[in-house]
Amino acid sequence: MRIFVTGAAGFIGFHLAKRLLDEGWVVHGFDGLTAYGDVALKRDRLALLREHGAFEAHVARLEDMPTLEAAAREAAPDVIVHLAAQAGVRYSLENPRAFVDSNLLGAFNLLEAARLLKPKHLLMASTSSVYGAGPQTPFHEESRTDRPLTLYAASKKANEVMAHAYAHLHDIPTTMFRFFTVYGPWGRTDMAPFKFVNAIEKGEPIDVYNNGVMARDFTFVDDLVEGILRLIELPPAPGSDGASPDAPFRVVNIGRGEMINLLDFIATIEEKLGKTAIRNYLPMQQGDVPQTFANCDLLERLTGYRPGTSVGDGIAALVAWYRDYYGRPQASRRASGG
Repeated sequence: MRIFVTGAAGFIGFHLAKRLLDEGWVVHGFDGLTAYGDVALKRDRLALLREHGAFEAHVARLEDMPTLEAAAREAAPDVIVHLAAQAGVRYSLENPRAFVDSNLLGAFNLLEAARLLKPKHLLMASTSSVYGAGPQTPFHEESRTDRPLTLYAASKKANEVMAHAYAHLHDIPTTMFRFFTVYGPWGRTDMAPFKFVNAIEKGEPIDVYNNGVMARDFTFVDDLVEGILRLIELPPAPGSDGASPDAPFRVVNIGRGEMINLLDFIATIEEKLGKTAIRNYLPMQQGDVPQTFANCDLLERLTGYRPGTSVGDGIAALVAWYRDYYGRPQASRRASGG
């Protein structure tokens, strides 16, 4: 089987591509290697994938439609997984145009490529941020998502609506998955799990927003990848379980299904590092939400799978990778997270 994965040098894309390669897929990766985050880390992820003979890398931006279309045609994929995006809730306040360019125009280009290539299944990443600050938890796929708090969340909700229209108009079986605070080895350097590990290891202070009165559904990356792999084999039909009555389109939460208090999460990192955090308590940041919590019943009904990695085990894996990767001489200069 052949698959086209956008964002292959990113955190989730790298783990997904590696797992697919290990299972015998031919993987074509597409990534812009943008300056957001640690570019050296992205290049190292891509270098590991390139060691596999069944991997082909294309380095370009989603906004470059001719190059994207040419790469997708070369891949001739049975399946497309679209993970590339401008991420970062807080960054969307600083540079909103980047989200319009990548998450709106880029997603449109990807949908156009899918229209031309007609894959057996198109899968696209969304986010728990679309739920906003909704008071009803756990978040269910049918929960209200029309009150986004950031442009990032709005852009991802727009992707869902755009993808539904393309699924209806062009009969493209499409699954959108909403991710919940993914963490683990090779993780994004702009996200709290990496920032906490990095700062505590080096004896530097960490910023704790809303004075720590926050909770997240922290999802270990291997669990997320397992959920995606199982969904790949289940293209939706109109009106099937969880699907739209008007299109072969479905939205699925992929989370741990457990709320972890932020202070408990930090305490687990302290335990695994054997060090105590210097905590800088701050008020809630604009665009943040107090809690996220995934209802994963639909994922389990469809796939028979429910993510199960504990925070303790997940943090232990993150810490082990961090100390190995940033302990190497060639990587030690990048330990600040870029």
